[in-house]
This record gives sequence, C-alpha cells and structure tokens, in this order.
Amino acid sequence: MTDDGNTSSHMRDLVEDVYRSQSRRVFATLVRLLGDFDLAEEALHEAFTAAIEQWERDGIPANPRAWLVSTGRFKAIEAIRRRARFDASLHTLAEKLDRAGDDTDANEESAVSDDRLRLIFTCCHPALSSATQVALTLREVCGLTTEEIARAFLITPPTLAQRIVRGKAKIREAGIPYRVPSAEDLPERLNSVLAVIYLVFNEGYSASSGESLTRADLSAEAIRLGRLLAELLPDPEVIGLLALMLLHDSRRAARTTPDGDLILLEHQDRSLWNRRQIVEGVRLVQQALASRRFGVYTLQAAIAATHAQAPTAAATDWNQIVSWYDLLLRVDPSPIVELNRAVAVAMRDGASAGLELIDGILDRGDLTAYHLAHAARADLCRRLGRTDDARQSYQRALALTQQLPERRFLEARLRELERPHLARSG
Repeated sequence: MTDDGNTSSHMRDLVEDVYRSQSRRVFATLVRLLGDFDLAEEALHEAFTAAIEQWERDGIPANPRAWLVSTGRFKAIEAIRRRARFDASLHTLAEKLDRAGDDTDANEESAVSDDRLRLIFTCCHPALSSATQVALTLREVCGLTTEEIARAFLITPPTLAQRIVRGKAKIREAGIPYRVPSAEDLPERLNSVLAVIYLVFNEGYSASSGESLTRADLSAEAIRLGRLLAELLPDPEVIGLLALMLLHDSRRAARTTPDGDLILLEHQDRSLWNRRQIVEGVRLVQQALASRRFGVYTLQAAIAATHAQAPTAAATDWNQIVSWYDLLLRVDPSPIVELNRAVAVAMRDGASAGLELIDGILDRGDLTAYHLAHAARADLCRRLGRTDDARQSYQRALALTQQLPERRFLEARLRELERPHLARSG
C-alpha cells in the first residue's frame, strides 16, 4: 500500500509539473479547436484529471501536450453529445468537432506558438474595453485565478468575474475571430496588445492606489507576457517594451524602505539594483534601436537604460536623457512626456528652467488632475526656496493621490517645509 501511495503521489506531482509548464499552451490550442473559452477550460481540466489516472496505469506519453490536447478535445465532444440529448442544436456542433479530426499539428511548436498568439490577440481585441482586455489576458493567457486578479486591482472577485464573463460573451456574440491579425492590421492591433501588457506592468510597478507601492507578482506576469510575445513575435517594439519593463523592474528592491516608504531615484542604493536585468535590458534596447523601426516603448527603454548605466545619480547623463525625450516628443507628443522632459531639463539646466516648462504645461490646463505634475512643481519650488508655492503644490498633489506610500512621502515633504534648514536639501 505504501508503494502504491508513493507512486500515486509521485504521478500527481508529475502531472502538476506538466500543468504548470503546459496548461496554458494546451488551453490555447483547445480554444482554437473548440471555438469557446469555457468549453476549452472545462476540457483542459477533464484532460488533466484523466492524465492522473491513465498516466499512472500506462506511463507518461512521449508527447504529453499532444495527448492532453487530444484527450481534452475528445472529452469536450463527449460532453456536448451528452448535452445534445436535451438540446438538439448541440448535436450539429458535436458532429462538426468530430469531423475536424485530431489536431494534426499538436506536435508542432509553430502551431502551439500560433495558438498562443491567437489567444493574446483575441483577449486584447479593440472591441473589448481596456479593463476587460486586462482581465481576460491575465485569466486566459497567464492562468491567474479570478481571486488573484481581483486582489491585484483592488476589486471584488464577483466584479472581476462578471467582467470576464461579459468579455467572453462579447467575443462570442460579436464573432470576434480567434486569429493573428493580417499584416495590414497587425501594427494597430499589436499596439493594443502592448498597451495591455504595459498597463499590467505599471499597476504592479507603481500601484494606482492601496497600501503598497508595488505588486511584484503583477509586474512579473507582465514581464512573462512580454517574454512570450517577444519569443512569438520579435517585433522591435515588443523587444523595446520587454527591455523597458526589465529596466524599471531592476530598481524594485531600492524603491522603498523596509517600512514601505518611497525612495526617489536620486536617493536609491544602486547596489540593490538587479544587474542581471539591467544587462539584459540594455542589450534588448540596443537590439531594438539597431532595427531603426522602433517606437515609444524603445525610446522610453533607452531613457531607462541611461539611468541604469549611471553609477551614481550625479553621474547621470541628463543631456542624453533630454535628447531621448526630445525624440520621444516628436514620436508621441503628450503632456506627460513633456512633464518628464521638464524634470530632466531641471536636472540638466537648473530648477528654474524646469519650473518654467512645468508651469507652461499646467497653465494650458494639461495635467491639472495629475498628482505627479504638482509633486514635480512642488519639488522644484522647494529647491528654489519658494516655500509657499511648494506647500501649495504639495497639498494639491496630496489631494489627488490615493497611493499610501506617495501620500506619506508628500506629507513628509510638507513637514520639512516647516523646518527651513531641511526644506532645500534632498
């Protein structure tokens, strides 16, 4: 009995390992074969349940993924036929799936890669809202649970579940095709996919609200998605986005104190930066730039690489950073890019030069509800000794942010303004 128990436990461990490494690949192929997310999810779990029993009896197949795809498809057809006794319309569907035959490409890596690409583009279809795209991508491509996604975005699991259900219904009812876009449509659709991945990363890198500045698991999922996309579709901007995420994430350990308080870039302990991520990120930036077909993500990654390669804050090449921002403004003119460039100009040419640019942005009515614009203005006023202006801008920034570490940082700055000997330091 003990040996049988050990064998069974060992087989369960092996199946769990296959589940971790292959389940989302199997799922992507089942979605293609069955044409339905929920049916594919049910078939996936049926296949792994069967694997625990049959692999222990017959041994692990030579190609576990192909076995799981074939078994999952067979289980789905069986389930549809059982339901067809109560719904005649399902009989036609079962016959159609049966006639399609086994997945002849299940063993081909290229077919699996195409299936995963199809799944990503389907989840990020522009007919879906941004929030739905993010939820579906994390659930269906990454395999995160509803509870995990809800916790990451600070919403209730039922709300998140409804978002996913509505997204699947929209895909089904609108007949959104499960395919990689054509060459003509690919650039526009790829931008949508990249935007979703970067949105996920940013929510993990700098949470929009809550008690924690960062959520490492969410950023890790975005990087994993970026790696997958770069492997399946090595477009320069895909590579640029992966580089950008790696370079930003390399600073994670230095961005907060042990108590979770914010540490600005200029005061971070650079020995805590992840050198492996920096080396990889810089290499990817160079690769993307060499293509001469890069865009906004690569340019942002080039800025991050310039920061990452500076041994100290004082050694930062601000002239190079301003130049990158000049180019980024031409490619993607936006008030936030202008704001970031203004901060870089302040570091290169002095606080007065940067403040003039920020005031120009705010005077136009741009970014008046963006807390970082007011925080940046407050910091430059503080450096110039304009205490009343700094206080007013810090208070405005504080009123606009919901992020607790940022709130503590701004409150600390306001307290420092009451102590003149500290106000112009840091």
